[in-house]
This record gives sequence, C-alpha cells and structure tokens, in this order.
Amino acid sequence: MSGFREPGFADRQKAAQEARKNLLNKFKSQPGPDDPAVAARRAEREAIAAKRAEAKATREAEKADQKRREEEAAAAEAARIAREAEEAAAKLAALEAEQKAKRDARYAARKAKGKRK
Repeated sequence: MSGFREPGFADRQKAAQEARKNLLNKFKSQPGPDDPAVAARRAEREAIAAKRAEAKATREAEKADQKRREEEAAAAEAARIAREAEEAAAKLAALEAEQKAKRDARYAARKAKGKRK
C-alpha cells in the first residue's frame, strides 16, 4: 500500500494554470450579447417584468379602490351615527319639553286651586 504523495510546487502551479485555462474557456464559450438566444431570453425577461409591473399596478388600483370604498362606508357610518345622535337629542328635548309642559300645567292647576279657597 503506497502512501499519499503530497503534490509539489510544480504540480500545484500546473493545476492552477489548468484551472485558469478551464475558466477562460468556459467564459469564452458563452454566447455574446448579440446572440439571438441571449436576445430572446432578454426579451422574455422584459415581457415578464412588464407583466409583473402591470399586475402590480392593477393590484395597487384595486387596493386604492377598496380603500376608497372603505372610507366612504366609514363616512356613511359616521353620518348615520351623527344623525341617530341628533334624533336622540331631538327626542330627548321634545320629551323634556312635554314633561315641562305637564309640570307647568300641574303647577298652574295647584295655584288655581289654592286661589279659589
């Protein structure tokens, strides 16, 4: 059984040179920006980005519309509550006026009864 042979300086240098050469070949073999396949992928990505932007704009418009409807509903609810409070205040005022009129009538009847004696 042979032992592990540690690579020497020349072996390491040769391996590094091979790695650089492979990396350069890999880079050179890639298609350039003028390649039709690259242009097609770019156009496809741009189309997808445009669809995303359109969908985002649609979602934002829907959110704005929903928010507007919610604000209108809240305003209508606030108006209803104010109207009910106003009606309750008017009923209370009418009730108090009616009670005061009855009280005044009783007081006047008592006064008139006392004067007759």
